[in-house]
Amino acid sequence: MEPVIATATEISPWALFLQADIVVKLVMLGLLMASVWSWAIIFERSRAIRRINREATQFEDWFWKAESLDALFEPATRATHPSARLFVSGMNEWRRSLARGRFDREGIRTRLASTTQVSIGREIDTLGDRLNILATIGAVAPFVGLFGTVWGIMRSFTAIAASQNTTLAVVAPGIAEALFATALGLFAAIPAVIGYNRLLHGVGRLEARLGAFAEEFQGLLGRQLDSMDSK
Repeated sequence: MEPVIATATEISPWALFLQADIVVKLVMLGLLMASVWSWAIIFERSRAIRRINREATQFEDWFWKAESLDALFEPATRATHPSARLFVSGMNEWRRSLARGRFDREGIRTRLASTTQVSIGREIDTLGDRLNILATIGAVAPFVGLFGTVWGIMRSFTAIAASQNTTLAVVAPGIAEALFATALGLFAAIPAVIGYNRLLHGVGRLEARLGAFAEEFQGLLGRQLDSMDSK
């Protein structure tokens, strides 16, 4: 059975898909699904980073305006953004250290630093857990499209050999079908790569912001600890 090749008048994305071999169709569908998946991740992570930055600004304002850290603790336990969770983790460690009844200043500072760093790492891992998908799509999609292209060209050459006709009207549709797979690979890969780099930059800036807040928080607790030792 001779493979079906679209005519020159039928060269359109939909016609090329319908006339494609089952292998090329699977490649095209897979690339379209990868593109939809990458755009969904880009939009979801972008909204999450904007929301977290907005909530971090609000929380930092409350933090510096609060009468005491204990007064801020209860509202912070009900919040769900990283800055509040970092604050709650540090306060829990602070309270556990004070409950021991003796002050080991260096030990308390070390545990506070460790607790806040673990909290930051956990939050950044949560935000970045889907970025590897974008990196994978950006790296693999062009090669998947190239595979579809090679397969389509092989099929086109088979049709040419079967028809004994090498005119452009016969060759062009098959080549167009093959190149369409490459275009879909780039269509999936380019947004994924750009989205990965932009989101990675946003996550890096958020990590730096959380690190700066953690340093200020630890400094404030350290000053309280020094004042308690001086009494």
